[in-house]
Amino acid sequence: MSNTALAENSIIIENLSKSYRNKWEDSNYIIDDVNLRLKKGEFFILLGPSGCGKSTLLNIIAGFIRKTNGKLLVNNEAVQKPGPDRAVVFQHPDASLFPWLNVQENVEFGLKMRRVKAEARKTVSFEYINLVGLSGHENKFPHELSGGMKQRVQLARVLANDSDILLMDEPFGALDAQTRRTMQKELIRIWRQTKKTVIFVTHDIQEAILLGQRIGIMSKSPQATIYKTYEVDLPYPKDETSQEFNELYRTIQGHFDYGSGI
Repeated sequence: MSNTALAENSIIIENLSKSYRNKWEDSNYIIDDVNLRLKKGEFFILLGPSGCGKSTLLNIIAGFIRKTNGKLLVNNEAVQKPGPDRAVVFQHPDASLFPWLNVQENVEFGLKMRRVKAEARKTVSFEYINLVGLSGHENKFPHELSGGMKQRVQLARVLANDSDILLMDEPFGALDAQTRRTMQKELIRIWRQTKKTVIFVTHDIQEAILLGQRIGIMSKSPQATIYKTYEVDLPYPKDETSQEFNELYRTIQGHFDYGSGI
């Protein structure tokens, strides 16, 4: 692989697999032979049914779970553990926000752990609190916020840490439909402004097309893999009523309706 190709790629995955062994069987491959390359700044969707291994793959990229076989490079370095170049946004923000800290303190937490000075922390936190649309709520605590606002805090915190890559595990799955739509629009705005590389896990086809530049469809586990990838050649903001949008929707839906590879 040339140095130019390495420089262009944010994530390189080759023949990656993950198995869990137990005393009853030699191996149980949750995911197997996964291949993927993401360019820097790309918005990529992992789409598939529940239990297909999407979150497992995301956690391997994050460094929370070790792969069994294959290659995984993030910013040209082999992944051995979690790192500051990767930030994870979870589905349930209550699991990651500290209830005893207010919005500003939650956003500043990572900076404080890195011993960034208080004035610099304040400048950075205010920048990203404003970016996610939470100006005026800096002193509120998590229990005073709606679900959508909590997700904005979680997003502001990972952005404040300036990770190159955002790994998002169904972050809007627990939100009501209206809040979810708002957060989808906000995420696209923030991604286009910050130029981060994003991997976004979802089982919702409409959400996948609305958000992603490319969509990787995963087969069912065990031995799940990315068996089909679609380019989403539609301009932002995407119009879900357009003919092109609905044609792509029906094509992708066909994989789930008829079990082609799933």
